Amino acid sequence: MHTFRGTPLLPSLLAWGSSLALLALIVLPLLALGLSSSPSELIAGVRHPLFLPALSLSARTTLTSLAIVVATGTPLAWWLAVGPPRYTRVVELLVVLPIVIPPAVLGVAMLQTFGRRGIFGPFFEAIGVQVPFTTVAVVLAQVVVAAPFYVESAAIAFRRVDVDLVLVARTLGASPAVAFFRVAVPVASAGLLAGAALSYARSIGEFGATLLFAGNLPRTTQTMPLAIYTALEADVRAALAISLVLVGIAIVLLFVVRIGPQALSSWAPQRSDSGLEGPQS
Repeated sequence: MHTFRGTPLLPSLLAWGSSLALLALIVLPLLALGLSSSPSELIAGVRHPLFLPALSLSARTTLTSLAIVVATGTPLAWWLAVGPPRYTRVVELLVVLPIVIPPAVLGVAMLQTFGRRGIFGPFFEAIGVQVPFTTVAVVLAQVVVAAPFYVESAAIAFRRVDVDLVLVARTLGASPAVAFFRVAVPVASAGLLAGAALSYARSIGEFGATLLFAGNLPRTTQTMPLAIYTALEADVRAALAISLVLVGIAIVLLFVVRIGPQALSSWAPQRSDSGLEGPQS
């Protein structure tokens, strides 16, 4: 029987053939997207009235949602890493649940929470505040779908931190907050950066929950994915231009996820040792 590097030839050819087919299925659509427009068509797409408002709104909402996720998710991730396992396992399961729930379902769930007939609907109506179909709703939807990626990555990174280092910092006079930010955060910075990049990528690409909870209102809730959806019905050039911008952002974020943690890992040990010396004689 013919063999290929110690394995039967036919199974090897089938394995390579199926692998190349899958790779082509992944890569070819991206190549087609990049080759589908001429420079003049891309310029026309950028000049479309949908482009700049959607780009501006996406930039503002995703940066806001990322700040919220990092500020609230970092202490939660630390607790998940060092807290009692019998409690943290249940909470961590709830945190990652939005990853496996369809975004459209999350949109409906948020309507049932913040909508006029939702749990908090009467309260918001009493104070004259509307949450659904506003820019605030866009940010909330992005936080819900993106937070699990950051919290899970941060928790994994914090589990690699030697808790004894934090205790040593405390014995040298550092407060809990100072010990956390000067020891735990620098050591886990690679995982925190990767989690933030993944979270941002998820929020900027969010579509289903945003559409159902925030709507598709130009200059108010129409983010870049929603603008693509709208532009496909009117001007494909604008849809292609916005799509290429999102691909460019995705490439940058992929670079951050792959390269950034390596750079931070080599820098973190030096950083974590600074500022924690005991009293000098």
